[in-house]
Amino acid sequence: MKRSTICVDITTLALASLCALATAPAFAQSSPPASAPAQAPATTQALVPFGVGEQLDYTVAVGGAKVGSGRMAVVDTASVQGHSTYHAIFTVKGGFLMFKVDDALESWFDKSTLSSRRFIQTINEVNYHTKRYYDIYPERSEMQQKGDTVKASVSNPLDDASFLYFVRTVPLEVGQTYTFQRYFRPDRNPVIVKVLRRESVTVPAGTFNTVVIQPIIKSGGLFAEGGQAEMWLTDDSRRMMVQFKAKIPVLKTLDLYLTSFRPPNTEAASAK
Repeated sequence: MKRSTICVDITTLALASLCALATAPAFAQSSPPASAPAQAPATTQALVPFGVGEQLDYTVAVGGAKVGSGRMAVVDTASVQGHSTYHAIFTVKGGFLMFKVDDALESWFDKSTLSSRRFIQTINEVNYHTKRYYDIYPERSEMQQKGDTVKASVSNPLDDASFLYFVRTVPLEVGQTYTFQRYFRPDRNPVIVKVLRRESVTVPAGTFNTVVIQPIIKSGGLFAEGGQAEMWLTDDSRRMMVQFKAKIPVLKTLDLYLTSFRPPNTEAASAK
């Protein structure tokens, strides 16, 4: 049986799974160019709409049938290569008939630059099981997969999971196209993000005003140009992903719907 690539590609969303940056998070646009947010100094924490304690839970549907659950969470902070990082995990679990999946993307990305410093991809699908461990060195534009030689990376690299958080800091203007050269594997660049429209959507977690984006990744899969993958992000300062839809071979559609969310610890404390 040929292995399905459903969750491998979600995690590669994970747009990566989305990623012309040299020393600052600038981006290319179709028209007109807007000022890019300045990169925070190395000793300063970047202003971001997420934080430790944030947790987004999803139901996963294939072909319209609920088959599992997903979760995005910023679980803690950690020191990696002497730098303070966010530790975030994106998981997808479930299945039907012969297809079972228990996948995870785990990222440690710099709190000041959002650059990836460590990335672990765990895949458990049907009879396929693997774990890929990467150390990423932004200052040297290099990366090393465990057990392999050091290879070239890019400036201010982003992995599949960290890009899901980085894209929330981008000023997404309807009608614009953003091109990024930040994906940590150079051969997968560029990543293109088209901002399609604003739309109100209702998911199990409630009704939200959203900005709809279409990520396109050179490597294909869910985010290939013909795949018509779309993400719905809240049209507010949080930029939470509340819905995701993509067309895929054989199973036709893959959808994620937000079922519940928990704000970062600092936000929860302020609310009290």
